[in-house]
Amino acid sequence: MPTILTHAVVPLMLGGALGRRVISRRLLAAGAVAAMLPDADVLAFKFHVAYADSFGHRGATHSMMFALLLAVAAALWHRRLNTTPWRAAGFVGLAALSHPLLDACTNGGLGVALWWPFSDARWFAAFRPIAVSPIGARFFSERGWHVLQSEFCWVWLPTAIIAAGIVAWRWTSKRT
Repeated sequence: MPTILTHAVVPLMLGGALGRRVISRRLLAAGAVAAMLPDADVLAFKFHVAYADSFGHRGATHSMMFALLLAVAAALWHRRLNTTPWRAAGFVGLAALSHPLLDACTNGGLGVALWWPFSDARWFAAFRPIAVSPIGARFFSERGWHVLQSEFCWVWLPTAIIAAGIVAWRWTSKRT
């Protein structure tokens, strides 16, 4: 998995690039939380739930169904997020979906249960350039540093380029 901070980078950069008139601060925060939330499944280890179980790491919380549930919750709470129901659902749902899609692009682990509850099969993307992050304190190691470098190249930099393109588009559309 990419680090928890890298999962938040995608909605933070893209939502920030869209601007506060499109993505409110509360919606931006909700998107960041939604992008990180699937990794709460690591708590299952404390309850002796096996990694490969449907409710183990990269299981149900890494599915399109989980992203859809978060999108519905955001739509229901859209007033608290200072936005419309559709915008809340879209932004939070896509932020949540970005998590398993990034995890599927890592070079380790068991894959993600993207199609849960319809299938327990774990899935990987065909292109897997992101170094998998160690879980827990091992993150603060040479391997952890390697993971951060990988994430910078394969997630942070491309997201920043897309965000810069959005900002440039917004800027030029205001001028015309």
